[in-house]
Amino acid sequence: MLGSDNVLDTGEEMVGVLDAQPERCRRQHIPFDHGDVDDVASRVGVGFYPDLAGNRDRGSSTSRRKNNGKGLWRCRAGCGGLGLMASRLFSDAEIDLLRGFPEVTPEELIRFFDLEPTDLGFARSFRTDRNRLGIAVQLSVLGWLGFVPGDLAGCPTGIVARLASQLDVDPAVFDAYSAGRSQTRTDHLRDIVSFLGWRSCGEIEAKDLDLFLLARAVEHDSPSVLFLLACDYLKGARVVRPGPVVVVERVAAAREAAKLETIAKVVHLLTPERCVQLDAMCVVDSAIGATRLHWLSHGATTPSPAAVKAEIDKLAFGRSINAHTLDLSMLPMERQRFLAMIGQRSSGRALSRRDPERRYPILLSLLCQTAVDVLDEVVALFDQAISGRESLARHRLQERLAQRARTLEDGVELLSEILSVVADPDVADEDVGRRLRTAIGMDKLQAAHAAKAVPLPRDHGHLELVSASFNYVRRVRTRRP
Repeated sequence: MLGSDNVLDTGEEMVGVLDAQPERCRRQHIPFDHGDVDDVASRVGVGFYPDLAGNRDRGSSTSRRKNNGKGLWRCRAGCGGLGLMASRLFSDAEIDLLRGFPEVTPEELIRFFDLEPTDLGFARSFRTDRNRLGIAVQLSVLGWLGFVPGDLAGCPTGIVARLASQLDVDPAVFDAYSAGRSQTRTDHLRDIVSFLGWRSCGEIEAKDLDLFLLARAVEHDSPSVLFLLACDYLKGARVVRPGPVVVVERVAAAREAAKLETIAKVVHLLTPERCVQLDAMCVVDSAIGATRLHWLSHGATTPSPAAVKAEIDKLAFGRSINAHTLDLSMLPMERQRFLAMIGQRSSGRALSRRDPERRYPILLSLLCQTAVDVLDEVVALFDQAISGRESLARHRLQERLAQRARTLEDGVELLSEILSVVADPDVADEDVGRRLRTAIGMDKLQAAHAAKAVPLPRDHGHLELVSASFNYVRRVRTRRP
C-alpha cells in the first residue's frame, strides 16, 4: 500500500515504512460496525469488540480508545502492537521467511521466468545491463510471489541466470543492482506495477481484503491457511501484497471478527436457562463422576451392552436439554466442526475460564454435533452387537454341522458293514441277523440306532442359534422414564 510517505509498501525497505523502519511509530485505527453489537454483548453478559485492521496513520506512541457508538476505535503504537498481534500467529523466524525468497522449483522457473516479448521490450527500454536485469527480476518475481522481497540479494541464482540469458547480459551485474540505491529499485518497482496493471494495496483494496478474510475466517480458523488465502486473493486481484506483518495483523483481525460474527449469529439461542445448562456441562457431575463435557466428548470403544447403554444415556441427556432441536445452520459447517473440535479437546476447567462469547458457541456446537454423532453411534454399536451375535451363531452352526457330518460318516461306515453281510449271497437269510450281531456287535448297533439324526430345517438351525444369543442383546434395553 502507499504509506504517508508515498512509499510503495510491499515488504521491506522498498516496501515501506512499516516493516523497514520499526523505530518510527505508527498506529492503527480499527473501526467496527455490526449493528446491534451492544445488544449482543449485553445478552451474553460481557462487552467485547473485535480488532479489525483498518486505515493506517502516524501519531503518538500512546494508546487510547474511543467508543463511537458502533464499535471500538483502538489506536496502537506500531512498535509494540506490531509484534504483539503478529507474534501470536507466527514466530519472528516465520515472519522473516515470509519476507524473503522461497525455494524455486523447476516448474516455477518455466512458468514464471520465461519473459514475453512485451516484457523483454519493457526491460530493454532501461539503460545499463544491471538495470535491465534488475527490472526483469522484479517483474518476474512480482508475478511469482505477488510481491517483491526487499533483499534482492537473496534472489535464487537460477532465476537470475535464466533471466540474464534471455536478456543477453552477464548475471554478475545483478549484484551491483541489488546493492545499489533502494530508491532506484523502488522507482523501478512502481514502473513495473504500472506496466503490468497491478495496484498497490490502498484503502479500498485493504477493505476488500478484510471482507474476504472475514468470510474465510468464519470457515477456517487456521492462521497459515488464512494467510495463504489472503496471498492468493491479492495475487488474483493483481494487488501487490503488503508486508507480512500487515497481512498477519489483518488475518488476526479477521479471526477476531469471525468469533464475534459467530456469537452474533447464535446469540438468539442463548436464553438464560440454556446458558445455565451450558455452564453446568463444565462442572463435575456427581452422577457420572466427570464433567458432562468430558463425558460427551469420549465415545464408546467396544460394542458391549454397557457401552451402548452409556451412549443411550448421552442421547437422553442431549434430548433433556433439547440438543436435538438446536439449529446452527446459520454457521458454516466448517465453523461448526471447528468449534465442536475445540470443545472435544478442552477440559471443563479450561473452557469455563473462556469468555462467554467464546465458550457458548463452542458448547452449542459440541451439543449439536453430539446429538447427531451419538445417535449414529448408538445405531452403529447396536448394529455391531447384532452383527457380533449373528457372527457367533454362524460360527456355532458351522461347528454343529461339522459334528453332524462326523456322526453321519460313522453311520455310513456302519451301513457299509451291514450291506456287506446282507448282500453276501453265501449268507443264508436265517443267518443274517446272527452274522450282523456277531460281526458288528449289538452295542454298536444299539448306539447307532439311538443317535439317529433329526432332519434339519432349511437354514440348518441358524435362526435358532441367533435367537439363543438374544439374551445378550436384550441387556442393551433401558427403562423408559
